[in-house]
Amino acid sequence: MCDPFIRNHQYNFIKKQADSLLNAIRTNADSKVLASLRYFTETKLDELFPLATEGQKQMLNRISTLEKADDFQQYIKALEPYIVGFPQATEKQLLKLFPKNKKLKLPDLSAIDHRYVTYLSWMDIATNKLFMVYHANGQFIGIEGRATPTNKKSFCFVCNRYEELVLFSANSKIRPPKSSPDYYKTVGNYLCMNSADCNKNISDISSLEKFIDSVNG
Repeated sequence: MCDPFIRNHQYNFIKKQADSLLNAIRTNADSKVLASLRYFTETKLDELFPLATEGQKQMLNRISTLEKADDFQQYIKALEPYIVGFPQATEKQLLKLFPKNKKLKLPDLSAIDHRYVTYLSWMDIATNKLFMVYHANGQFIGIEGRATPTNKKSFCFVCNRYEELVLFSANSKIRPPKSSPDYYKTVGNYLCMNSADCNKNISDISSLEKFIDSVNG
């Protein structure tokens, strides 16, 4: 058994590829089309894990040989032990990320299955603030901003799924040279109201990381 190497968003990506392949099989796709889709799926997983070992590649690429729904379910289930969980932060570490919030209420960390987390997020209803924690380059990154309910469904910028959204607006820490002491820039985007659902759906972290960079620099 190899060490965990699959991140949550990659696991979600694999599930989406599996669903697409199974749907093609169920709809009796032309054999040439199906063969092309199997090859495409295998290629996408190779691109997703460019540093995978030979053993990891063999395990992942089994997806292109599957035929029945049960086969796909067993394949996805077999990948779970290889998921790299989101690093577990202590309450002290999280509080340190948001030093200006002296009465910050944290989520119940013991109730979170860190295997299925790409980013942590929670809302303070009393202040309409949303707090986000991401982990990159060996450290936690904290972003806080205003969460304005939209009362409608649209596409989340993180997971690109059609969900109930909030407008998440955060002040950027990036300041142009010689800017006024009063200068500030707000960066905003539409984010899933339910972060647990968002984490179940996210399969690409590029938009999330671009947003974080635009706030933190």
